[in-house]
Amino acid sequence: MKQMTGKLEADFHRDMLAIYDLCAKVGFRPVLLRRFVLLNGGVVAARKLLEQPGTTGLDRLQQNGMTEASMEALILKPQYEPLFTAQERKLAATLLAARTPSRSRGRLNAVADRS
Repeated sequence: MKQMTGKLEADFHRDMLAIYDLCAKVGFRPVLLRRFVLLNGGVVAARKLLEQPGTTGLDRLQQNGMTEASMEALILKPQYEPLFTAQERKLAATLLAARTPSRSRGRLNAVADRS
């Protein structure tokens, strides 16, 4: 089980770093996010950033119609559910829903409530 968790954490870390590349395609380079992930690891960085939602680039991603490329959306992916608590997933869903067109809000909230 621990080996599986290690691979899952490594996958999440890789996907967190990939956020930088996705953002760079629209001219937004979240250098601090990338550095934070490299220094702390993807899961730890995500948890710390959830505690400080004012420090995210979610608004910038929303302006470019790319909320699906956000850390919050990544946290909500079903394969990463074991890495986060129900409370962390609910917070990610709440932050994401606040910046997502209303047609998706119900689905995002349902995902968070399931946890």
